Parts: sequence; C-alpha cells; structure tokens
Amino acid sequence: MYKGRKCLAVITARGGSKGLPGKNIKILLGKPLIVWTIEKALESGYIDRVIVSTDSDEIAAAAERHGAEVPFRRPEKLSGDNIGSFDVVAHAIEYLAKNGDEYDYVVLLEPTSPMRKKGDLDSAIAALIDKEKEADSLVSLGRVNLEHPAVIKKVNDMGFMEPYVERPEKATGRQGFSPAYFPYGVIYFTKISSLYEYKSFYQPRTIPYFVERWQCYEVDDIYDFMIIETIMRERINDIV
Repeated sequence: MYKGRKCLAVITARGGSKGLPGKNIKILLGKPLIVWTIEKALESGYIDRVIVSTDSDEIAAAAERHGAEVPFRRPEKLSGDNIGSFDVVAHAIEYLAKNGDEYDYVVLLEPTSPMRKKGDLDSAIAALIDKEKEADSLVSLGRVNLEHPAVIKKVNDMGFMEPYVERPEKATGRQGFSPAYFPYGVIYFTKISSLYEYKSFYQPRTIPYFVERWQCYEVDDIYDFMIIETIMRERINDIV
C-alpha cells in the first residue's frame, strides 16, 4: 500500500509459448524465468498482493514454491495467442473481488522482462500515485536505438524496398530523429477504474517510466534469452 492505495500485482504467464516453448520456467541464472519477476514483486513495499495468472500446472507449482499466490487456473478462453492483457488482468481482478478482496490499482508484470532494477517497482508506483489527480496509468518505456521507425523499411508488392513510414523529419542520421520509445514489460500500472474505462493500460493520461538501455529486452525466443542471460550476469548487482 502506498498513501492508502491498495495495489495488486498480476504476473501473467501462460503455458503455450511458441517462440520459446516453456520459457516462463526455463532456468535463467539458476532459477525459473518467472521467479525473477515474482521476487521483485514480493520485495516491493507498496504491492499488497502478488498473484500469478496461468493455465499451466507446472508454472503454477513453480510460482507457489517461490512465494506467489495462484488462486485459480486461467480459463482456456483467456489462454490463446491473441488474448489481450486487459481481459487477463480483468479476470484476475474480478475473481478476487468475488471473494471480497478489492484494490485501487493494479500492476501488470510480464515474466519475459526480468531485468528490473532494485527499486524500479516502488519508484514507478510512487510516481503514478503521487500524480493521481493528473494521471491514470504508467507504462515502462525504453528508448529505441537502432530500430528507429524513421529508418525501418518494408518491401512493396513489386519487390522493392521502401520506407515503412514516411519520414516526418529531414534528418539524415538516426541521432537526428526525435526520440522514439518502446513499451517494455518492466511495469504496467494503472488505476483499476480507468483500466475498465479504457480497457487498456494505454490511456489518454498515461505517464512514462523510463528504463535504462540494458533493460530494453524481452524474452520471445532463444536469442533473446541468451542476450538477457549475458546482460544479467554483468548487471546482477543492479538487479538483486
């Protein structure tokens, strides 16, 4: 709890990953990938309850062994490739509310973004609640470096390369473009009332929480996993 506001953390981890099968419990520096996120949530001084939403008994067992609650199994209809975060998080909120456990804010944490610095979660939570009259949600952003949208290409129907988007500026190098940012899964945080209003963490009054360059990776396939493993070895003192 922070300033009297109850905060729920929902860690989403389905079992049917195709890019890297079993990724949520794949061992990363001695423990399952999901455990890095569970431990950070449990360390928070502002998060009141940490639950995992999963359809997998194996993921559920790993989560419970490391201190997270798994009060339900996610329904099959919410476990497909094309299910959005809103539906999954709303299911968790409503399940708990039926048992009389209600919250003011919800934190969505993705296990595929394990590189959270010490204090990241509480800093982000405080940043939004301190501005609760001016802002409704917060999303972690990392600056795009090589893959700036102004230099990304596509191949047209004739087989020729062309800009993916029209360049909004005349700069000739990526250093000259206005900064672009990508939303990484370090933290998504919102008032529950506004989450239901917009059915998204991306709302008209969403503020950024900027993460460092080395944190700007997510596990989607084995190559991402290898990169993250290497970075975490080097930055482990920033993480634990």
